[in-house]
Amino acid sequence: MNHETGLRAARGLAVVLLLVAWAGCDRPASVSPTDTGENRAAPRVFTIGMSQCNLGEPWRVQMNADIQAAAARHPELRVIFKDAQNDTLRQRAHVEEFINVRVDLLIISPKEAAPLTEPVARAMEAGIPVIVLDRAVLGDRYTCFIGADNVRIGRAAGEWIKRRLGGRGRVVELKGLMTSIPAQDRHRGFREALAGTEIEVVFEADMKWLEPEARREMESALARFPKIDLVYAHNDPGAHGAWLAARAAGREKEMLFVGIDALPHEGVAYVRQGILDATFQYPTGGEQAVETALRILRGEPVPKRIVLGSRVFDRTNVERGGDPLP
Repeated sequence: MNHETGLRAARGLAVVLLLVAWAGCDRPASVSPTDTGENRAAPRVFTIGMSQCNLGEPWRVQMNADIQAAAARHPELRVIFKDAQNDTLRQRAHVEEFINVRVDLLIISPKEAAPLTEPVARAMEAGIPVIVLDRAVLGDRYTCFIGADNVRIGRAAGEWIKRRLGGRGRVVELKGLMTSIPAQDRHRGFREALAGTEIEVVFEADMKWLEPEARREMESALARFPKIDLVYAHNDPGAHGAWLAARAAGREKEMLFVGIDALPHEGVAYVRQGILDATFQYPTGGEQAVETALRILRGEPVPKRIVLGSRVFDRTNVERGGDPLP
């Protein structure tokens, strides 16, 4: 082979190699349309509407924070929060909004049982599952209720008070909003525990779960009764408000103070500081609500009621994390 013939052969081989490379690299692979980035379906994002009755109580702020933190672990969830600002009509309107925009699921912590029962039922009729959190509605037209046993907590508080007072004494009861189921249950359990004792409830008032209201009511009790042995409030802000009123009157060391909620930075801290003598845990249920919502949205069965546990924190056990209720 002469030099010119060799060059022609080399050029021909190079062309063949280029054609082979083009065929192997640039020809589109045989794929189904669903495998391409352009056509692949995006993951489904579910929208949850959260209707909170108010954010004036630290416990409810914590509930929202617990829901937000739990939902943040699941990118398929988006939560829209609404604050009813302690207004039942506003909360009813919020539920209607969620129904109209067709959220995938509704979580509601109702201000009052009766007025929110019908809007919750309408959401169910619209095909929207409903988780009722903390405060119940009337009847059973919801998907799942999540909350602690308030009768049990109230009874446990009454038993603790009965032991601490030796079965006799003068007590002030500062009640939560009595049109709400938790307040009714905490009152009932407490009174059941005191039945047959010589403990007398000398003053009771509805402080609507709010610390300023509790302080005002306690001022009235202090003005009327020169001897008070203990204050039982349906939540820790109420107990703290009572303590503030008693301290202003120079009488806080004359009596004991018992509350409910036991947030680490609130009720439990008050026990550590010597402000409260006991607090009973009422879990927010925020994390459980999100996990239950996920199961519902995936089409999995859930129980009608999920009852959360509780603990008591007093000066004898607070440093070891309290004790579970018997």
